[in-house]
Amino acid sequence: METGSPGGAGATGDEQVVWTGLPPGLLRMRRLLLVVWLGSVALAVGLLLGLLAGPAWAAFALLPLAAAGWGWVMLGRNWRSWRYAERADDLLLSRGVLWRTETVVPYGRMQLVEVTSGPVMRWFGLAGVQLHTAAAATDATVPGLEPAEAQRLRDRLTELGEARSAGL
Repeated sequence: METGSPGGAGATGDEQVVWTGLPPGLLRMRRLLLVVWLGSVALAVGLLLGLLAGPAWAAFALLPLAAAGWGWVMLGRNWRSWRYAERADDLLLSRGVLWRTETVVPYGRMQLVEVTSGPVMRWFGLAGVQLHTAAAATDATVPGLEPAEAQRLRDRLTELGEARSAGL
């Protein structure tokens, strides 16, 4: 958990925002998928070039491995950039390394909050929270949470959304 706001964004006035980062399981899942996919590509390229063009050309199989190394670092930076904060009237979502995006979703504007988890995410014990609002362009997602936290967040957001929208 991180207190304060990244890059000065998020806190207005004297308000202190408590940011919650994503669990490390999401980073492990994404890095494993990167290694599996780019490792498979490197193996296929190396075998094909080695058999068809000669052993010297098989060195081009190192390119996907170099991309995997670069991707490994970039996935870590991206994972560290994701965070969310629950405030009294809205949910803040912050993400991005080069282009920071901070989304403010008022509880009263939420129409649907759902927990999603595909087969790979379930294998790693993760789930995402998808927020649907009145404006389709402002739908937001909190990816890769532990299932208990995703359900807690869904229930809390739904409860706060119902309470805030009652006055509309």
